[in-house]
Amino acid sequence: MNARSQTFELTIEGHQIDEVVSSIFHTILFHRSYGKFDYKQNEENKYSVGTLGYNDVDCNFIDFTYVCCSSADLNQTVRKHVNQFSNILRNTQDSNVSPNPTSGQISLEFFKKNKKHWPFNEICIPWELWNVRLELIKLNNEQERRLSCEKIVNVLTQQVIYICDVMNRNDYVPNIPIKSELDLIFDTSYRDIQPYLFKIHFLNSSQYNLVDEACPGVSNPAGHTASSSVAHFVKKTIKDTLLF
Repeated sequence: MNARSQTFELTIEGHQIDEVVSSIFHTILFHRSYGKFDYKQNEENKYSVGTLGYNDVDCNFIDFTYVCCSSADLNQTVRKHVNQFSNILRNTQDSNVSPNPTSGQISLEFFKKNKKHWPFNEICIPWELWNVRLELIKLNNEQERRLSCEKIVNVLTQQVIYICDVMNRNDYVPNIPIKSELDLIFDTSYRDIQPYLFKIHFLNSSQYNLVDEACPGVSNPAGHTASSSVAHFVKKTIKDTLLF
């Protein structure tokens, strides 16, 4: 099974890492999550789905607003990984003596599990991968900073629109499972939300070029490889666009 792969590329300042990555990942997770499933007693395939709440989040360092699921636990999970990536990348930039800019990649990967059959171990199979590749710059004055922020907002807006377009395609997503197999498809550990199983991982600039070699089966539905960047650029998130 080939996993779909999308790659976004942005050039930003170090203090903007958390908000840029969070706006992309939370937009994706909003579309890849459900309310909690409530299966009827003694019924494996009859269920109701709880409400999926959401919040508008205003960024502090860019003029941008995005939607995220109103789950404190899910938000904490995303924040923890994004903060780790941000700290590593900024520390690398501070110690960088090379003329080349500091860069790195953070990925949001959705996967499903194969049912475990003795004596084989459980296998995790990725079905969708979202990469965010960042190049860090240092700007000299407020005019440069203002122009850079405008460009970032434009890029992010187009990326959010692109994400919404991808989510409305008839591409593969795992089928809703029976009750006994729910945790093979969804992360059931959250109290108030049920996202598809996912993990977040990141690489620095010396590592992320190896991703395509390590995952030869990953391809883009448009025919691009995992190393391709999306040639779309961005402006401001509109809540109604996300909620169609």
